[in-house]
Amino acid sequence: MPAMSLRTAAGLTALAAYIAVIFAANWAVQRFGLVPVGFGLRAPAAVYFVGLAFTLRDLVQNILGRWVSVAAIAAGALVSAAVSPALAVASGFAFFTSELADFLVYTPLLRRGWIVALVPANLVGCVVDSVVFLSIAFGSLSLLGGQVMGKAWMTALAVLLLAPVRHWYVLTPRRDSGRFAGAAA
Repeated sequence: MPAMSLRTAAGLTALAAYIAVIFAANWAVQRFGLVPVGFGLRAPAAVYFVGLAFTLRDLVQNILGRWVSVAAIAAGALVSAAVSPALAVASGFAFFTSELADFLVYTPLLRRGWIVALVPANLVGCVVDSVVFLSIAFGSLSLLGGQVMGKAWMTALAVLLLAPVRHWYVLTPRRDSGRFAGAAA
């Protein structure tokens, strides 16, 4: 059996982290409820984990390809709904629509550069996730500012942590991002 490439290992690690973050987001909102996010704003505790999910999904797309990324979005929506039965519809639908929005913004912008694609895609995903989740779960957008603020903090943190290493081969977008790279790295 051939050894797994570093690129494939990094992609599978990003995929596992992506699913783990989705699980953690649903657990956190049930365990901690509302948390402060700065500037006097509050949001459901899941906000910090969801902010990371967008960046991890973008990494999955870069490393493993678009179709693995789309499959991960579908798996994430199922995990989201399964972990949080009380908020299943709100969580699952918000996750699916926001990750799809992130994907649709990130993919065409990626050829212009990683930061150029990541920041607007994550911001669009954050807003879509917040509006959909709050509308369905609470019937109110009163926590919208806190939701967007918390997710923006996590996007900024992810960019700061990944920016110095973004040129590593294993993190750069594949030439053919439409199918799984497998061991061909």
